[in-house]
Amino acid sequence: MFIIIRQLIIAALLFNFIHSDDIKSKIVTLRERAQIKDSLLKDRINTVLPQVMKRNKLDMWIIIAREYNEDPVIRTLLPATWLNARRRTILVIHDPGKNKPLETYAIARYNVGEIFKKAWDPEKQPDQYQALVDLIKEKNPRNIGVNRSVHFAQADGLSATENDLFLNALPKKYIRRLVAAERVAIGWLETRSQLDMQYYPILCKIAHDIIAEGFSTKVITPGVTTTDDIVWWYRERIRDLNLVTWFHPSVDIQRNDNQSFDFLSSFSSPEKPDNVVRPGDLLHVDFGITYLGLNTDTQQHAYVFMPGEKETPIELVNALKVGNRLQDILTDQFKTGRTGNAMLLSALKQAKKEGIKPQIYTHPIGYYGHGSGPTIGMWDQQDGVPYNGDYPLYPNTAYAIELNAKVFIPSWDKEIAIMLEEDAFFDGANCEYIDPRQTKMIEIDWEK
Repeated sequence: MFIIIRQLIIAALLFNFIHSDDIKSKIVTLRERAQIKDSLLKDRINTVLPQVMKRNKLDMWIIIAREYNEDPVIRTLLPATWLNARRRTILVIHDPGKNKPLETYAIARYNVGEIFKKAWDPEKQPDQYQALVDLIKEKNPRNIGVNRSVHFAQADGLSATENDLFLNALPKKYIRRLVAAERVAIGWLETRSQLDMQYYPILCKIAHDIIAEGFSTKVITPGVTTTDDIVWWYRERIRDLNLVTWFHPSVDIQRNDNQSFDFLSSFSSPEKPDNVVRPGDLLHVDFGITYLGLNTDTQQHAYVFMPGEKETPIELVNALKVGNRLQDILTDQFKTGRTGNAMLLSALKQAKKEGIKPQIYTHPIGYYGHGSGPTIGMWDQQDGVPYNGDYPLYPNTAYAIELNAKVFIPSWDKEIAIMLEEDAFFDGANCEYIDPRQTKMIEIDWEK
């Protein structure tokens, strides 16, 4: 009887924990996610893609991939229940002009979801590429875009083999019409729809909540818990929430000692020799999740109270304000048509004028954590980034505002780095954070 009662108590506790999990309550089931992802895709095909193709004057866009060798773009066009391409999957998007809706075809053995309708009958035409050529001849586009790009990896998804097969099948008349669809691929990947932005705040809020939970006494016991313990707690928590991460999180420590800040070491994964969390430590996390086909990328700080402390030391409070000011300087640079390099150099100049020691390495985010679009600095390229940094800023795009400010802490007699990263959306007029950014230190009061 005692064992049965004990089992019932444990079951009740587990039930209460599961059903009192505020973060988990924000996350829908896999079936519901599939429905949402498919609705987002359908909406984007109708609203985003026509604008991008017209902006770049492209008549026809062809995306070709084989199973397990997916073009980065085709992954964003497949229905939610297609986890990969099947055999060889060829998608064709044609703009017939005269403001007519886009035509979407699949040169495949079956429809690719509800959007791309089967346009190949293997019984009548066994050659898949010849079926593609037949469709091209029927539509007779002025130009034909394929995914080739020297500088943007996500727009360079056409494999060498598929390129050769396509060229061998295509008449010379149409070979002369082939163009790189680089700008269309980037535009598709970087542009967020209005419907996307109804869901993105939910995603960013979930990420913030998980970070806060990991930086709490639920996870951290000073003198016992290591940074690796926290990292693996984050990984387990993500899995427990039925989510995935697009990169392994990192947690690092800055403290009142004789160690200088090492940027590379803070982001490296190997276990550090002295990584036990202690009172007085300034913690930093780099963390991202994937949900509904979108990604987050966040860096925040937490302070571990010393015995008897009830608030974060003013020097660290002010240091965070310096980091926030650097964020403001950067987001003030966002203007349609400006390049990543122009925004970078202008922001660095203003920051230095204000006495800030800045480093800016901001990137687009959306379908991919490190997305395509204007690169706004890299940690080792603070004078500008060739080509990718010359890409212009377009409205309705999202960015991980990633940077750090070096601040001298007198009581520690050394310089620390306030490393921040928050996801933001540029609507064409303003760059605003998708979920409120960190402006107050996360505080770990372990004596409560």
